[in-house]
Amino acid sequence: MRARVIAFANQKGGVAKTTTTLSVGAALAEMGKAVLAVDLDPQAALTYSMGVDPDALGETVNDVLVRRLPVEKVLISREIDLVPANIDLAGAEAILLAKTGREYALERALRDVTARYDYIVIDCPPSLGILTINGLTAAGEVVIPLQCEALSHRGVGQLVETLADIRHFTNPNLAISGVIPTMYDGRSKHARQVLNDVGSRYDLEVLDPVVRKSIRFAEASQAGVSILSFAPTHPGAEAYRALARQIDEKGGPG
Repeated sequence: MRARVIAFANQKGGVAKTTTTLSVGAALAEMGKAVLAVDLDPQAALTYSMGVDPDALGETVNDVLVRRLPVEKVLISREIDLVPANIDLAGAEAILLAKTGREYALERALRDVTARYDYIVIDCPPSLGILTINGLTAAGEVVIPLQCEALSHRGVGQLVETLADIRHFTNPNLAISGVIPTMYDGRSKHARQVLNDVGSRYDLEVLDPVVRKSIRFAEASQAGVSILSFAPTHPGAEAYRALARQIDEKGGPG
């Protein structure tokens, strides 16, 4: 068995990328899959959202990338397994830039654990720097969370260009599994227009259903669990279950 490695990426922040990474991962775990989540964001939102205090951590993904510490040394078990992050990761960008093969640091680190999981989900930072490039190089596929508004839409265009570069230089087999519309407000004509436009403009599959805006997601993060654990029957939890099934049924790239 070799894990499907999925990077969740959008260079614009605040698009529910972390929520989507955790919720899809938790939904896959509900389906009986073994899931590992990797927090690649120095802001450590995924780590916090899984009930782990980033400031109390000794060793994190930063040590995995910079010191080549084995992934097993930093694993934390919660709803799903976690490779945590904290603010130390902010310094990894500069250190990695000086290293040979810097784009492959995460891919190399994950080789030792891919046989133990069905899925590895990666929460990429909201930028297109070396950390995101590491996430995209390690992944077999990308899922793009899209807040249905113009700036997020623009971020998708920039990300698609970056993915073309990644395919050219480090990961020729990287596939885009689709777009997940998040924080959706169906009452807004603008949101509906963005949703209709993004799939056709970039020739991307828009996964169904949309995830509607709700305060319950923020409450779940504060409680340190996914929406599926916090409010199992909430429409948002049901939406992510349906999306996880759809991703699982795709069977990966190729």
